[in-house]
Amino acid sequence: MRTEQQALKISLVAILIFAVLGISFGLVSGSSAIIFDGVFSLVDAVMSVVSIVVSSLIVRSTSNGISRRLQRRFTMGFWHFEPIILAVNALLMMSVGAYALVQSVLALLSGGREIEFGPAIIYAVIILVLTLTVTAWEYRANKRIRSALVDMDIKGWIMAAGVTSALLIAFVIGFFLDGTPLEWLRPYVDPAVLAVVALALIPVPLSILRKAVAELALVTPEPLLREAEEVAARVGESQGFTDFRIYAAQLGRAKQIEIIFQVPASMPPKPLQQWDAIRAGIQRELGQDDPNHWITVIYTTKELPEGDIAVRTT
Repeated sequence: MRTEQQALKISLVAILIFAVLGISFGLVSGSSAIIFDGVFSLVDAVMSVVSIVVSSLIVRSTSNGISRRLQRRFTMGFWHFEPIILAVNALLMMSVGAYALVQSVLALLSGGREIEFGPAIIYAVIILVLTLTVTAWEYRANKRIRSALVDMDIKGWIMAAGVTSALLIAFVIGFFLDGTPLEWLRPYVDPAVLAVVALALIPVPLSILRKAVAELALVTPEPLLREAEEVAARVGESQGFTDFRIYAAQLGRAKQIEIIFQVPASMPPKPLQQWDAIRAGIQRELGQDDPNHWITVIYTTKELPEGDIAVRTT
């Protein structure tokens, strides 16, 4: 059984190996596309290290495994770092792709670039096989782990497989152009495929970036809001509460929900244990014993302010 940290660490080792191979084969063959592939892997490796650190902090914080100093400095936990990492990772991928596109266009305008297609083809075949293997392994592992960080890593591997496939096709075409009337096209193969790959990669992280920014902006996910409304309405009706307000957001794997119930001033007093039992029932329904859920239930006799999410229960 794999954990999130184990999956990310294995992925990191593979990425570092691919980065070294990419940069080395790129220098030997003279291919900017292969060097780009290696640099892309290197950037991915750096973000994987950060993901591993944050994932470890989140897991340790939910099991009280961090120092008192860290607990006091991060009393709200470490969940908010997850969308930050996803956003930075997506922006980095898009930036690297944009830089590669500019460089490929400049190379095309300056007459292309001669490369050794033999070593380039060998590199592409080796990397494609290894990339597909790692992607399949991590995809199966994440079916159980269900981690946003691992999911982002899988998307990175899929992008890498697409890049390598494009490189392989282009290098094979360039190799067979030798000695033909179209031999003059050989210098343009490397920058052309780099331009195509960069154009294909730039928009891929957009969906991840949008989701991460929405979480950082505390945009309330509609399914989470509906679930909280259903539970609060049912509890409010059964307990005779007058009204309630819900405040909800999602930060990475953490679902943060605050429910404020308006209790009639005329309601007979209840022992504290009964109020705690109501709260515990709500937390079980919404949190399902997940340590990454932050659920707060508040009772008040004051009239709740208008303009917020509100559902009358009576």
